[in-house]
Amino acid sequence: MVAATESRIIKREKDFCRLNAILRAINDEMFTIKSYSTGVIYKPNSAFVRPYSGRSNLNPRMVNSLFLKLMKRVPLSVLSVLFLLMSFSSSAQREGDAQAARNIHSIKLYRSGDQASFPALILNGGETLELHFDDLGNSTKNYYYTFQLCNADWSPSMLSTFEYIKGFQSMRINTYRNSSMSTTRYIHYTASFPDRNMTLSRSGNYLLKVFLDGDTSRTVFTRRFVVVSQLASITGQIQQPFNAKYFRTAQKLNLGIQTDSRIQVFSPSDLKIVVLQNNNWHTSLFMDRPTIYRGNYYEYNDEAYTSMPAGKEFRWIDLTSLRLMSDRMLKIENVGDTSHIYVKPEANRAGQTYVYYRDLNGSYVMETQERNNPFWQSDYAYVHFSFMPSGKRQIEGSDVYVFGELTNYAQDTLGKMNFNEEKGIYEKTLYLKQGFYNYSYITLPQGKKAYPDFSQTEGDHWATENSYVVLVYYRPFGNRADELIGYSSLSSVFQRTGF
Repeated sequence: MVAATESRIIKREKDFCRLNAILRAINDEMFTIKSYSTGVIYKPNSAFVRPYSGRSNLNPRMVNSLFLKLMKRVPLSVLSVLFLLMSFSSSAQREGDAQAARNIHSIKLYRSGDQASFPALILNGGETLELHFDDLGNSTKNYYYTFQLCNADWSPSMLSTFEYIKGFQSMRINTYRNSSMSTTRYIHYTASFPDRNMTLSRSGNYLLKVFLDGDTSRTVFTRRFVVVSQLASITGQIQQPFNAKYFRTAQKLNLGIQTDSRIQVFSPSDLKIVVLQNNNWHTSLFMDRPTIYRGNYYEYNDEAYTSMPAGKEFRWIDLTSLRLMSDRMLKIENVGDTSHIYVKPEANRAGQTYVYYRDLNGSYVMETQERNNPFWQSDYAYVHFSFMPSGKRQIEGSDVYVFGELTNYAQDTLGKMNFNEEKGIYEKTLYLKQGFYNYSYITLPQGKKAYPDFSQTEGDHWATENSYVVLVYYRPFGNRADELIGYSSLSSVFQRTGF
């Protein structure tokens, strides 16, 4: 009798172990698919394919049969909870920078005093972030903003706003000014946060949501930023990959993470590392398993997971003056009160010799030579871009985009170019405020979300100067949201081996 009871207990334990393995496999599969939509783990249509390292090795048929058998043994209440959790997980949407309303232009979110900086705050630190945007309407509006806490993969956290926002849950943007000394009429809005009436009490990924008339359903646009609690130190180097296939076109990161003694890591996979190239979330790397770890030190140096296409230095256009032609302007035309800037036609750089020069790594800054304040005294102009593909033939199966912060890194149709068959060039017109802009041309498969491809427009070179942001996330046992415990910025020039 005792032996039979022990046998049943052992069998049930094995069943639950198998169920746990199936749940991990299901969770990993869903996580991989959802990450595929944001470009966090994978890199399709490129040489850098990153399968999720935590995926189970269980055969799908075996999972199917085991699951059916377990349904007969597991209580109905447990299965109900299981399916509820699965449906909740699969329906979780990842948040990102939402496309702004048509009347909203020139959105900038940055650390105070540096327009090209990555929007990051130290928890309970003294720094602030500045938000700037223009409304091209004729009357002032009641814009409000609030924050939403997200996990490392930008899925909304399960916490209520009262658990991470101290003070008011939303704030009205009270600082605005009508444009002056410009032919374009707009109202410039600005806000600085956190302030004494609304502060953040937790570290992590945050989504800034701007909405109308206190109604959160009337969201105008969103922007991402992070809040860091300094509980991990990060060291890093950028190297040329050893793999001959990527030796001349990619950059490899070697990262070392040292966690604070207050962080109790039960498993190395409890830490999640996200790496951004040139402050771009849409092409980020996601790593959840270190190559080497000992104690509270973790090292990530497997070039199969830590390499990224290098690209080339960004192109630029100087729009700080709409009267004087800068070096990359073809001509300036004034039609009534409207300025049209024609950028010189640009060719494919893939086969050209690499040349280093300082750039803003895809960002832009608002500046003007003709006024004192670039925020409300700058003008707008229609800027005409043109790209000549090789042989002046349309690139089959791909769309060409203007890529950079000025088009939200090609995450919508704003930067998509149209092919002019008569001229044999791609063309795009953008309505831009005066400033200094960086941009590149990329290709994306038609009708698909994929990793930006520079090979047909710009080329890749391992020595390119790129900036990298390294973020370390951790979720304590029993917690309902990921914490951001480490942040560091690296340069592929200054953190290069042997520099």
